[in-house]
Amino acid sequence: MSFDDLLAANREFAASFDLAGFDGVAHAGVAIVTCMDSRIDPLRMLGLKAGDAKIFRNPGGRVTPQAMEALVLGVHLLKVERVLIVPHTRCAVASNTEAELREKVGASAGIDASWQPFPVIADQVAALGEDVHKVRSHPLVPDSTEVGGFLYDVDTGLLEQKY
Repeated sequence: MSFDDLLAANREFAASFDLAGFDGVAHAGVAIVTCMDSRIDPLRMLGLKAGDAKIFRNPGGRVTPQAMEALVLGVHLLKVERVLIVPHTRCAVASNTEAELREKVGASAGIDASWQPFPVIADQVAALGEDVHKVRSHPLVPDSTEVGGFLYDVDTGLLEQKY
C-alpha cells in the first residue's frame, strides 16, 4: 500500500491553502477532547472551521494525562475558554471488554495481544462525569474556563449535553 493517493490529495489541498501565517490560537476559544472515531468531524459538528478550535483525540475521547496537558496549554497559551469533552455512541472501547479487544487485536495481528492495555469504558456517562470533574478541578484550569460533557450520536450527528 502506498501513500500516493494521499500525497496527491495533499497537493490539491496545498494549491488553495489559506492558513499560511496563522497564529495557532483557538479563534473560537474552543478545545475539544473526543474519540479517534472517523465518524466524528469535530469542527463541522459545531459549525466551526480550521483555526477555531484545539482538538485532542484518543480512543474513547477520555481526558488522559496527555489530553489534560493539551488542555492546560490551550487554556494558558492558545486562548481556549471553553472545553467540550465528547465521547460517542457505539464506541468500541465502550462496547467491548478489554479481553474482547485483546482477542480481536490478537486475531488481526496473528500474535498474542494479551499484554497490550486497552482501557475500556464500562459506563460512558459516568466516565464523562469523571472527566468533566477532572478538568474543572485541575489547579491549572481557571474557574473561568467553561467545561461541558456531551455525548455525540454517530447516527444522528446530534450532541446531548450530559454535564
